[in-house]
Amino acid sequence: MAKAKYGYGWVLKFILAAILIGVGIYMVFADTVVFVITGIAIVIFSLFRVIPLLKSLNKEVLRTINLIEIIFDTIIGGVLIYIGIAHANQIGNNAAISLVYRFSLAFFFYARGLVYFSSVVFFGEKTEVPKFWIHIVSLTLGVLVASYPDFSERTIGFILLLISLVGASYLGVDGYGGYQKYRVFQKELNAVKAKESGVQTPGKDDQPIGDPVKDKEEERPYVN
Repeated sequence: MAKAKYGYGWVLKFILAAILIGVGIYMVFADTVVFVITGIAIVIFSLFRVIPLLKSLNKEVLRTINLIEIIFDTIIGGVLIYIGIAHANQIGNNAAISLVYRFSLAFFFYARGLVYFSSVVFFGEKTEVPKFWIHIVSLTLGVLVASYPDFSERTIGFILLLISLVGASYLGVDGYGGYQKYRVFQKELNAVKAKESGVQTPGKDDQPIGDPVKDKEEERPYVN
């Protein structure tokens, strides 16, 4: 049996692309899902950074500041998840819940930018250009979310839909490349099997093979 030169990851990528698009569209119309997804994203972003971040920081004060930020972010994410599950019927109809969502998100973005710039400016933490601009955007988002009068869960729903479409497009293109490799390998495999079974498909350059005995007789001169 020939060794596979491809994987079946393209199948999973196609499925995930379809799921991303479906969830993205659904989030535009379901504020409850927006609460839960936002909360889960904040909790994952916070908890998954704890060990690598604290191990890589050289100053105790930086570890303390970042740990405080992570604790508050985790609490915010947990609150959003709780509201999305326990008070699903009130989301969209309760102004207080919308304010909690709005300022929780504003705090998350603004605190991330503030901690970053404090670490760089006051405590000498090294940085790179991409990180600098990412945290400029984070500060800007914090201010916009807090001050934009028409901001709501629906706004984040549209943003998440856009992110879902971008992610689905990436997975779809990557999956298409994987499927193309799969079909090339399948073509090669069929050619090998045909060769092993003695079946040869005639090509355009193949010439018919005549009878060598008959050919020699035709070349022999006749004597009258």
